[in-house]
Amino acid sequence: MKVSESDILNASILLVDDQQDNIDLLRHMLEEVGYKNITSTMDPKRVCALNRKNRYDLILLDLQMPGMDGFQVIEALKTNDADGYLPVLVITAQPGHKLRALECGAKDFVSKPFDLIEARTRIRNMLEVRLLYNKLQDHTRELERMVEERTAELRESEARYRSLTELASDWYWEQDQDGHFTKVSGPVLEMLGLQVDSLSEQPSAGAAAGWDETERGILQAAIAARQPFLDFHFSRVNADGSRQQFRVSGEPMFDRVCTFIGYRGVGVEILADSGAHGLKRP
Repeated sequence: MKVSESDILNASILLVDDQQDNIDLLRHMLEEVGYKNITSTMDPKRVCALNRKNRYDLILLDLQMPGMDGFQVIEALKTNDADGYLPVLVITAQPGHKLRALECGAKDFVSKPFDLIEARTRIRNMLEVRLLYNKLQDHTRELERMVEERTAELRESEARYRSLTELASDWYWEQDQDGHFTKVSGPVLEMLGLQVDSLSEQPSAGAAAGWDETERGILQAAIAARQPFLDFHFSRVNADGSRQQFRVSGEPMFDRVCTFIGYRGVGVEILADSGAHGLKRP
């Protein structure tokens, strides 16, 4: 991220001094090296209103002025500075005022009488910092906008995914990183034989009865290892001797920084009397 020479020379600058001669000297000094966007005022009480309207990149502010001195102007500017960066460079002939001005919120100072090379250098350096700050703020806002748009897209995509999987399966489920179910549609709790504290309805005491423990152990091990599984066959024998078969698929979920946040999956029941292992339909 860089600031061009054109950006610096076109920056907006406000000169504030109650002496016209000082304003003329500063203006000439700046225009001589190519600064183009320079305005001035001899009334310190107008500075806040002018800054609200124009959002200056730099305010060159004399400290010793009648009616309202530079310290009071800085305090007033701080009350309406929306971006948190006060672009004030103070002008003073009093050495003791320099530290006070910096503590008050000014970013730098120029001493009277002016050393033209030093003054131009301090002004340029401060403008470069100010313009970089502006670019960073713009970049941050653009990133925030992109994140908001991408988050909305992901939520919409997730909603479509969940809708399609629920339509295409007998059940859909999601677990958090601790293995607790957060979303359940269909008989997944009974199928896995799990007790889930986060849901109001708990599986019955005999929910796990009849399941093939070898198959169930393999499935639970895959989930514990955060491995995806596709069309895993799972079966149980009911109390009346009938046999049920299921096919389940699942995948681990991760956030944008690759942190594991849980699991999600779908399943269908296979018709026991179908030689082609057809899907159960309503």
